[in-house]
Amino acid sequence: MEQFKILTDLRDYIKNLESQKGKVLSRPIPEGGNPIFYRACDVAKNTELVQGIQIGDYFFSNCKKWVQPHNQMGLSFSAHWQHLKSIYKLKSSKNPGKSVDVYWVLEKADIPSDLNFVADEKDDRHYFLTVTRKMTVDTLVKKLKWVADRMSIIKDGTRAIK
Repeated sequence: MEQFKILTDLRDYIKNLESQKGKVLSRPIPEGGNPIFYRACDVAKNTELVQGIQIGDYFFSNCKKWVQPHNQMGLSFSAHWQHLKSIYKLKSSKNPGKSVDVYWVLEKADIPSDLNFVADEKDDRHYFLTVTRKMTVDTLVKKLKWVADRMSIIKDGTRAIK
């Protein structure tokens, strides 16, 4: 375990990790939220959730028991400082009075089989955690829990991001 005295030390450490293990992929999450799964209070009123997964994030079968592979659908991650900063500001504005934590993982981290990080074809500062083979929603939930358990966190990232 390393202790960082100043933010520059942390940035240097992250650059070193990126050179070895790929991009740092991050998700700003309002205080009390989960880095992977949504709560009903985290989404718009008409947004449907299946076991905490937003329907629009993955390509669901009509019965909503299966998730189909798609290389441009999946859980969203920021892969660039400016992208993270804009998403962070959006989350902060929609959650007044709450701190926003930043969860992160490395692109080439040991993620479960049949999941993969893929760059967004429209914006290479944005990545999806995609499904590479058809699986049940229950299986996807287990794999996503595994990813969530291994994510690092920066509590209340306001000072680091501003």
